[in-house]
Amino acid sequence: MKAVCLLSGGMDSSTLAFLAKHDGYDILALHFTYGQRTEEKERECAKRIARHLNALEFLDVDLAYLKKVGASSLTDQRMQVKPHNEAGEGIPETYVPFRNANLLSVGTSFAEARAADAIYIGVQASDYSGYPDCRPEFIDAFQKVITLGTRPDSGIELKTPFVRLNKAEILKIGMGLNVPYEDTWSCYSENDIACGICGSCHFRREAFRQIGIEDPIQYR
Repeated sequence: MKAVCLLSGGMDSSTLAFLAKHDGYDILALHFTYGQRTEEKERECAKRIARHLNALEFLDVDLAYLKKVGASSLTDQRMQVKPHNEAGEGIPETYVPFRNANLLSVGTSFAEARAADAIYIGVQASDYSGYPDCRPEFIDAFQKVITLGTRPDSGIELKTPFVRLNKAEILKIGMGLNVPYEDTWSCYSENDIACGICGSCHFRREAFRQIGIEDPIQYR
């Protein structure tokens, strides 16, 4: 069996890829750059995780048009990546408009071209309130798109094993799978030493705190 794994190099997607391997799939790693502030570090970490998993392939896709679209602090240098405690309610400024639909479209093409059985994406429960393209309803709708838009015999299944889990629960799974978290990156703003205060750093650090394990990466 083969699975396309959307592999950002972050904590959730790396755990996801290890879980897919544990589930019996050979890994087709799919990584995206789209002008995000930490694209170099993310690519480096994604490649490391793919090597750990002996991935059949590592496909690095440039979606530079998402930077041109803008409207996200991840891609627009004129916008600030706010500390978690200043982010406020509603859709966060780190939301990249309709990003997951773009990623899954490429993932579906890759899966169909390689006769893969599944696509894994690491959407999870704590993303719901902020990111509309992480909701279970969105995933269900996109599964219908995949089924309708690919060959009748493709049978590609969109898998989201973390969709109802929080980050601490995901981390517990990853520890059981021996995920090398020292080779992952979550920070939204820095490529060398993690800022420690952006939303992504906050939730990562909190997950490690909750399960009583020290995070192996360095923070400012």
